Amino acid sequence: MEKVPMTREGLTVLETELRRLKNEERLAIIRAIAEAREHGDLSENAEYHAARERQSFVEGRITELEGVVSCADVIDPSKLTGSTVRFGATVMIADEDTDEELTYQIVGAYEADITQGKISVTSPMSRAMIGKSVGDSIEVAAPGGAKGYEICEVVFK
Repeated sequence: MEKVPMTREGLTVLETELRRLKNEERLAIIRAIAEAREHGDLSENAEYHAARERQSFVEGRITELEGVVSCADVIDPSKLTGSTVRFGATVMIADEDTDEELTYQIVGAYEADITQGKISVTSPMSRAMIGKSVGDSIEVAAPGGAKGYEICEVVFK
């Protein structure tokens, strides 16, 4: 597998979820399956089938997280400098039509959360910004048509 870029914070969140799934969810599912088996006929036992379905989901997520964590390429944005946008940068942009200012941090795909202003390095917005500098204009394809933005500030923190 190829390296998966992420911040230390993002890796910590994934490792915490992985530990919780392995140490808590697995045990809860085993108990739920055992309890459902005690109710008899498994072919028509909804609790049993629900527990097995949950087990399948959790095991799949554990496998996915183990793969991502093992391939993590941790990048510390606070050790980066410059005015060119790249992974880890916190970028303030201004909408060229409305002058509305937006701030985003470019992070790994597994830690992106738009509500916290963190966008994936693979998102159209990030791809348009990477390699650009303060004062550059970018164009991002949006559902309502292309939108233009100006890069106002690039900070690594």
